[in-house]
Amino acid sequence: MMHVELSLVVDGTAHRVRVNPDTPLLYVLRDTLHSANPRFGCGLAQCGACTVLLDGEAVRSCVLPARAASGKRVTTLAGLGTPERPHPVQRAFADEQAMQCGYCINGWMMTAASLLAHERRPSERAIRDACAGLVCRCGAHLAMLRAIARAAAEQT
Repeated sequence: MMHVELSLVVDGTAHRVRVNPDTPLLYVLRDTLHSANPRFGCGLAQCGACTVLLDGEAVRSCVLPARAASGKRVTTLAGLGTPERPHPVQRAFADEQAMQCGYCINGWMMTAASLLAHERRPSERAIRDACAGLVCRCGAHLAMLRAIARAAAEQT
């Protein structure tokens, strides 16, 4: 197994990691850098629990080779905002009480953050389309869609 040194910038902090370059970014984030987010869901890029932002674009880290993130900015849910200054999506999800168990919330918030960074006032259809590939086993979909619409409406 060949290991190489990769440079990753995760939530604004530079890291040098020695890993197999084909290792999924999710494993590097969780196992090497000990990030609590993103989460392992399906391992097939079908549920969204592993979503991170890669240079601002929502990607599924469970299937993205670590080498693809080298030299790029990786943002996890922990780096989206702070308790003192939450991202508009984080604030809206809390205000709408849009989460239940919280397992899938990483994917929903990161997808919403990417959508709102690219489209200031997305339509309900655009929000639904962006979230179409996300899974929530608790059934909180409608509350999460309301939270995303709220975050879009409250953007300044």
